[in-house]
Amino acid sequence: MKNRSGGLVFSTEQGRMCPDCRQPVDDCVCGAPARPVGDGVVRVSRETKGRKGKGVTLITGIPLDEKELKAFAKILKARCGTGGTVKEGTVEIQGDQRDLLVPLLQENGWTVKKAGG
Repeated sequence: MKNRSGGLVFSTEQGRMCPDCRQPVDDCVCGAPARPVGDGVVRVSRETKGRKGKGVTLITGIPLDEKELKAFAKILKARCGTGGTVKEGTVEIQGDQRDLLVPLLQENGWTVKKAGG
């Protein structure tokens, strides 16, 4: 049997801890998959598939890590006045917000394209 070094698994100050890197689970980097680098273009599209006809605006290719992407998505949702989420590196904003989001994304210096339709 392998000899485990043990370690801290819970802290009252930080919550659950990763047993491998000994960091809080939210800040754990040992098991986090690296997101593949895209072509440097942020794409903004609209999709209704699988949402019972309700349209959402999808933003892909934003070059931020997961934590920064969630914070940036919160800013975008507030500017649009709608809800949304972050799934697998893609930001989903409720409704057709492409015309409002493209200038906001270009302000950050990214190349932005409207994709699909």
